[in-house]
Amino acid sequence: MYDYIIIGGGIVGLSTGMELLNRFPAAKVAILEKESHVAAHQTGHNSGVIHSGIYYKPGSYKARLAKKGSESMTKFCRDHELEVDICGKVIVASEDFELPLLENLYQRGLENGLGIRMIGKSELHEIEPHVNGMKAIHVPMAGIVNYKHVSEKMAEIIRKKGGDILLNHKVLSIDETAQEVIVETSKGEIRGSYYINCGGLHSDRIAKLAQLKTDVKIVPFRGEYYMLKPEKSSLVKNLIYPVPNPNFPFLGVHFTRMINGSIDVGPNAVLSFKREGYKKTDINLADLMEVISYKGFWKLAGKYMKEGMDEMIRSVSKELFMKNVQKLMPDIQKEDIVPGPAGVRAQALKDDGSLVDDFFIIPGKRSIHVLNAPSPAATASIEIGKEIVTKMEGTFRLDSAV
Repeated sequence: MYDYIIIGGGIVGLSTGMELLNRFPAAKVAILEKESHVAAHQTGHNSGVIHSGIYYKPGSYKARLAKKGSESMTKFCRDHELEVDICGKVIVASEDFELPLLENLYQRGLENGLGIRMIGKSELHEIEPHVNGMKAIHVPMAGIVNYKHVSEKMAEIIRKKGGDILLNHKVLSIDETAQEVIVETSKGEIRGSYYINCGGLHSDRIAKLAQLKTDVKIVPFRGEYYMLKPEKSSLVKNLIYPVPNPNFPFLGVHFTRMINGSIDVGPNAVLSFKREGYKKTDINLADLMEVISYKGFWKLAGKYMKEGMDEMIRSVSKELFMKNVQKLMPDIQKEDIVPGPAGVRAQALKDDGSLVDDFFIIPGKRSIHVLNAPSPAATASIEIGKEIVTKMEGTFRLDSAV
């Protein structure tokens, strides 16, 4: 019998487990993970950026927790001797029409309390000599890390504090009664007083197992990356982002120096035909039918038809993808990039076709459900864990003597 069961061994589930054991050292905590290792999906396929929170609506979870999370994530890495580099990034306007959009983003960053600067072309070229830009926002607090290594350290801490991480435990059913929760897994029954759903790509399905009624469904979007060939890696010093397209809910093709020194170029954002579909050829008919039979998806598709089609074409046409690359980095040629890794973003979508644009955390009978935690959730994960435990304390009046 556990005090707390956490479903999902990604970075949000692990952060929550760590925070529970910090606040309730005597608690019995179990993390259930269906794979053979932690950080197997969104966390392990992450680009590794420590985000600042500049993009997000002031006062939102994303804005608040990304800002605090960038600080706590950096401290965690330094405290535990994990490699981290606060290298900064530039958000670049390369055309006239992007200048007012850049200014709006700059004002939002100031509203979010960030120490950012607007810089001109000469200073931009001092930071990133090969970028094509008129003006840029310099975001000095952005950085890079390996979130898989962070997750493995969190798992180590949880085990040292007496928590259990139960691998290869796929959740099959949940019985949430007034007195306890009974989670049936592929390895048998797990009982507890409370549970937290940090199921990521399957979080809506976990909620459904518990008969929790919501108006959201996870729709998976694959982010497809190229990599810059090693001999061309000097073209990108750190992190280069375009001004986001206000008509499309993704950040556009950007350039990311990874903690190992390699350079990712992308992503291209397309609908994934499988919730864990990291390859173009990955198809799960049940996952696909669930999306195309969902009215919210078709409302979303209608709204972003042009942008979505452009992304799909770029997915199969390297030549068209290169147009996005060369808009910011004209010195990069087609032969300089090779196919790289991909990730899948678990994006919650409402019945009315609107994307859930903030972290979405709701209570059940004896549970808390994290139903939307895409980027910048890895950056904010330590703070999300604190927020979840605080929400549990307020909802269920937990006893600190557990």
